[in-house]
Parts: sequence; C-alpha cells; structure tokens
Amino acid sequence: MFRYSAGLTALALCALSGCASVNRAGPEAPAGVARTTGTIHEDAFYAPSLGVTKRMVVYLPPSYDRASNRRYPVAYYLHGLSGTETDWISKGSIDIVADSLIGHGAPEMIVVLPDGDDGWYTTWTSPVPFATCADTVHNESPARYCVASARYDDYIAGDVVRYVDETYRTRRDARSRAIGGLSMGGYGAVSLALRHPEIFGAAASHSGLLAPMYAGPHPFVKPTRYATTVEELRANAGGFWSRFQLFWGTDFDRWRAADPAHLAMTLQGQNRPLPALFFDVGRDDPYADQNRAFDAELTRLGVAHHFAEEPGAHTWQYWTRHVPLSLAWMASRW
Repeated sequence: MFRYSAGLTALALCALSGCASVNRAGPEAPAGVARTTGTIHEDAFYAPSLGVTKRMVVYLPPSYDRASNRRYPVAYYLHGLSGTETDWISKGSIDIVADSLIGHGAPEMIVVLPDGDDGWYTTWTSPVPFATCADTVHNESPARYCVASARYDDYIAGDVVRYVDETYRTRRDARSRAIGGLSMGGYGAVSLALRHPEIFGAAASHSGLLAPMYAGPHPFVKPTRYATTVEELRANAGGFWSRFQLFWGTDFDRWRAADPAHLAMTLQGQNRPLPALFFDVGRDDPYADQNRAFDAELTRLGVAHHFAEEPGAHTWQYWTRHVPLSLAWMASRW
C-alpha cells in the first residue's frame, strides 16, 4: 500500500493547519505589496452538453492579476452527491489549502469547482426531459438547474474545460490538468481521466465509488469478485439501484464499460498512456472495499498508482483532512 511521503505529508499538514496564514497580504493588500492569497470568482456559462446555463466557482492564484503573461496549471475538483459547486470552498476550504500550499513553495494553480448536479458525471441511458431535474438540492426555478440533456461526462471534459481555457490563462495540455473529487465526484474524476487521458493527466479520488460492480466479501479479499448478472448488480446497489438505472440501466455491458478498472485495462490494451492515479479512503467508509478492489485490480494490471487507507468515514471531516494531500500531490507533478 502507498504511504504518503514525508515531504508531501508535511506540506499537506501545513496547508491543513493554516501555517502559511501569518503575515500574508490579502485580496486588498496595500499598493506595492504583493497579494499572497488567491481570489474567488463565480462564473455562469452555457453548457451545450446539458443545454442550460451552469455555474462554477474558480480560485485564481495570488499572482494571477499582476502576472498578465503567465499561464497556470488547473486542478478541477468535483463535488459529491447532493452537493454543489460551492462545497469545496464552504465545507472543504480548498481555497485556503491552495493558498497555504502556494505559500510553502507549491506551484501556483487555478482551481475550478463546477456544478455537477446529481448527474454522476456520466451520460444517462436516455435523454432527460427538461422537467426532470438532476439537481435535488436547490430550491430554484427549473430554468436555473434542470438540464435538457444529461451528458455530464461531455459537460465536464468538454464544456467546462473549454470554457476555462477560453476564459482564463491556463496551460492547455493534459500534463497541466488534474481532476479530483469526493464520493460521486471521486468516481467522476477517475473515470473521466481514464476516458480522456488526452485532457486530464492526473486524477485523485477521496472515498470514491471506484468499483460499482464489486460483489466480493466484506472486508475485501483477493481476488476481486465482480457481479456477473443484472440481478447481482441490483442486490449490491441496494438503495442506489434506482439512481444507477438512470446512468447505466440494466445493460450489463454498459455497467462494465463504466467500471474504472475496465477503463484502465482498455487504455492499457490500446497502448495509450494512463493518467496518474491517486486515491484514498477511510477505513470506516462504506466504500472502502470498492477502493481496495480498485487498488487490487490496478496492481494486477501493473498500473502505477497511489492508494492509502486512513482513519475516518464518509464525512466532510475526512475529506477536509485529506484534500491537502491530493492537491499537494497534483502540485508536485507540475
């Protein structure tokens, strides 16, 4: 199992504790004093893949306004089920984490937080009528968040990336893009990077559903056992079955094509480069065995990756403690 390096751990712990927050110039620093904190922007843009206007939160690093010729790598972070584009700021303090990492020598980066509704970052099995809403949280008018079509993978990998590249000074290559997420967003980050390694050079997951077809024992025991029938898929999905049917239906091949380990195996068989992969999970997380299964499959395939189990559960307490590690890992690659 992967163990966090001493340097990565120290940098992440510093970000978590806010040890870079002393004597730092804020967004309204006096003239002549360089700002050492980033700025937060809320953008709205039209997403053709969904047929509606969507929103995102964007963190711009401290030097962005004054270094007008400089381009920056981008970290995309996806929220979980029933989440919003503001979660990673309001609950995970990812902007403070980025400030602290940069304050301790990490490369400056743009952080993009898109709104993914409850769409699972995938294309649904059938077109979604406008009256059907993927977002179950916001008490808003349908025109604000109900989608005309549910192609959430094309939305993230296409619409969001294109908008960010056209609007901000980004480095427009896969080596300078990474994508991360938690829970549903962890699945989205890993699966999108494995589907589009030409867009995302690295992916990080916290508590992700990384083996939705897993049907083995609990706790996990090698070799990895997957469901072999739709009935077994339904039994394993439990209360998520009605939701999973929207994404993958009852087509067994469609389920298999959506499985991250299968995506990795497909890329490997095509002799295409795989994105760098980082994932962790709490030992008390209900999806711990899915993460162990994904780790075992990648190991079996000989795919390099970083995996760690840590104390914790499927909570914001865990994700807040660990997002400094994934962001530091991304930054270490730039």
